[in-house]
Amino acid sequence: MMDLISYPDYSKVWIYAASDKIQEGDILETYSKILDFAKSWSSHNIALRATGGLLHNRFIVFIVDDGFNNPGGCSIDKSVHFVKSMGTTLNLDFFNRNLFYYLENEVVKTVSKDQLLDHIKSGIINEDTLFFDTLVQSKIDFQKSWLKPFKRSWHSKLI
Repeated sequence: MMDLISYPDYSKVWIYAASDKIQEGDILETYSKILDFAKSWSSHNIALRATGGLLHNRFIVFIVDDGFNNPGGCSIDKSVHFVKSMGTTLNLDFFNRNLFYYLENEVVKTVSKDQLLDHIKSGIINEDTLFFDTLVQSKIDFQKSWLKPFKRSWHSKLI
């Protein structure tokens, strides 16, 4: 489990959403690899104070206390490379920005940008449907705004 409590509210957050649910048989190994990466993550050969986790068997989340050591471009590239390698291993895409994620009966569902309007018209998605905001950038935003009703999400501006 991610150690959110010990990280300051301003800590940076990165969320990578998988194109599909990670299979049950891959969860423990995936989680272990995420933690190992976060523990060894560095910027300019100086360790980052970082943690990571896997939420809803779909979202890889990294948190960095940038007051301890600020992640630079190379360290962010390392995390992208790590997530891409996880995608290859799991046969999933963590970089499809045309997929959006929402909750339906406590299950994470996916809708493509092209299908969003049809889902709204058909009533599958309404203004109170909870959407995941994978663009949050700080711990405090992650805690308060990661999951929000469609009417208050940036997704609603697309229709």
